[in-house]
Amino acid sequence: MMESLRTYLTSRYPKNTLVEFLFFGLLQARACVFAGSFFVLLFASNHIQMGGLARYDLLFLGAIAIQIVLLATKIETWDEVKVIFLFHLIGFALELFKTQPGIGSWSYPEAGVLKISTVPLYSGFMYAAIGSYISQAWRLERLHLENYPPHRYSVALCVIIYLNFFTHHFIPDVRWILGAAVVWIFRSTRIQYTIIKKHWMPLPVAFALIAFFVWIAENISTYLGAWKYPDQIHEWTLVSFGKISSWSLLIIISFIIVANLKHLKEHQKQHHLPGPQRK
Repeated sequence: MMESLRTYLTSRYPKNTLVEFLFFGLLQARACVFAGSFFVLLFASNHIQMGGLARYDLLFLGAIAIQIVLLATKIETWDEVKVIFLFHLIGFALELFKTQPGIGSWSYPEAGVLKISTVPLYSGFMYAAIGSYISQAWRLERLHLENYPPHRYSVALCVIIYLNFFTHHFIPDVRWILGAAVVWIFRSTRIQYTIIKKHWMPLPVAFALIAFFVWIAENISTYLGAWKYPDQIHEWTLVSFGKISSWSLLIIISFIIVANLKHLKEHQKQHHLPGPQRK
């Protein structure tokens, strides 16, 4: 549907900036279909009574139902569902660590049955929503990376960034060093994307922009009670602007994972082509 609409707009309004801006908004909304649906569920969960079903359990079952619907309607592909599941696991491992006694970075104060330790199972879907957005945007906007660094460098950077989320509780936080490393490693990398016309953006700028909008979503989520930071237990307050640095690093991890999975799939595809057709 989106490809047909893009073809029509390209032929009808090839140079209309307003039309392109509106179509860009439509593509972004389409890429956020899982995240947006989850936010609607999060808001509605404060007003829905399901007998003895706890809100956290309702959120998990609702998130599963959303995934089934998106897959059945082919809005998401099986490959994207696999990516979402991977992000769920990565995020949930971080949640288990961050909420344990002695760390207490945030908490889930409400009751629920579908939990491991004190962490409700739905929490992993908040990370999965980021993976879903990146995967969907990649396909819908025909993302292409120019001058991407050797994948072994980006994978090593991804692992170190993820580990820093754990180790900074025991040794000095090196997030700013890692941020500088990101800018250096991706200094020549551009992300090319297609709305009606082709556009490009430096990859570090894209990381920062996505992180800012995730920070906005985080404020909405904490306001709706998805989780609480220590200073929000008694009264909601705006999430620290400094959290954008954390989200930037999380976005970088997410993007690198998706980029490398895309690279791996393309490599496998080329490997199985007949000899004359290989690049």
